[in-house]
Amino acid sequence: MGKSTGIARAKARRLRGMIKESDGIALGNERLKAEGRREQSEARHEEALARASRPADDR
Repeated sequence: MGKSTGIARAKARRLRGMIKESDGIALGNERLKAEGRREQSEARHEEALARASRPADDR
């Protein structure tokens, strides 16, 4: 898996988290809202790791 693929996957996961969070807000479901926030946080971490592992000339 390439570095750009890792970043793209993390961004897609963050988007899924945003959707879960907004669904939780709309439905009044605290568990779903919290799950979405957690997923976003984990995805931001994954994206940062993928960006940090890229060579300096690719940034």
